[in-house]
Amino acid sequence: MTTEPAVRPVDGAAPGRLGDPGRSLETDPRVHPGVVAALAPFGLAALASAPPVSVRSTHEELLEFIAAGEAGFEQLFDALMAGLPDVKGVVSETRTVQAADGHEIELHVTRPEAAEGPLPGIYHLHGGGMVMMGATSAAYDRWRRELAATGLVVIGVEFRNAAGRLGPHPYPAGLEDSATGLRWATDHAAELGVSHIVVSGDSGGANLALALTIKAKREDFLSAISGVYAQCPHIHGKWGHDDEALPSLAENDGYFMHGDLLQVLAELYDPGAANIDEATCWPSRATQADLEGLPPHVISVNELDPLRDEGLDYYRKLLAAGVPTVGRMNMGLCHHGETLFRATMPDVYAANVHGISSFAHSLK
Repeated sequence: MTTEPAVRPVDGAAPGRLGDPGRSLETDPRVHPGVVAALAPFGLAALASAPPVSVRSTHEELLEFIAAGEAGFEQLFDALMAGLPDVKGVVSETRTVQAADGHEIELHVTRPEAAEGPLPGIYHLHGGGMVMMGATSAAYDRWRRELAATGLVVIGVEFRNAAGRLGPHPYPAGLEDSATGLRWATDHAAELGVSHIVVSGDSGGANLALALTIKAKREDFLSAISGVYAQCPHIHGKWGHDDEALPSLAENDGYFMHGDLLQVLAELYDPGAANIDEATCWPSRATQADLEGLPPHVISVNELDPLRDEGLDYYRKLLAAGVPTVGRMNMGLCHHGETLFRATMPDVYAANVHGISSFAHSLK
């Protein structure tokens, strides 16, 4: 594989990281100790290295890199969830939905075992940059169970990825699968025991949640969505080209992920940046017309995430468009910190679970 540098050269002394090129998650005084406790055993509390591929690598090299990376992340997620107590009082089933072109989409439905009457629904889209991972990952299975235990019906979507074991299917495949599943869930709400649906996701899943809502407005099925809860949104798309507007990309570069990885993921999802100005590919490009009239949103970001500022920018765009929006920041956390570190920071994990649940229960 080529090791040629990516578009934005990044070294260990990324500019803007509080003026200290030696800073890492292990030494940054802002870091929640639970982050280091979770990541240090895997050697991930040090600064992340640049990937061995770049946007100049061949497509085959990028796919090979993601296949290996996906396997590594699955192992990490398994290890982080290992030994946790079972989530009691919930049951799960898998529904299969037929897409227009004939391929099948799995929906993993988790609900309280003794639920009475229709409950709020969470339509959950997993992270992975729209490129890797899956709904059956240990971390996402756990997340759905914990949410369901608060009195929700949670629907996890196994959409097609741009790479990995569920790829290669670049934009708009994952978004189209997400829309197909949402339409099915809406049509079968009574059967599922769902009163209304909040679309939610983290990282790449947050991209799809926001993009799906814009798509729903354009295609006249916005009534299917009562609210949106986006965590650590991965929505900019132009990483390496106009980073100065988003200082967190330099400030937190190397914290759990290297900035050059963002460019690799973007190249796989949107090859050649063919859709760089399309809001349903990269929601950061949404106009006021795209956003006006959308249902209530919560935009949740993490203080030490390179993606923090693109989430904050989207939050401000929503407010400017008149969308009822709440912004929140998880202090001391890196990317995915609120969804992965259940063992070392159970209070933070629980607060985020209950934040989503409270939001869903507050809507109709």
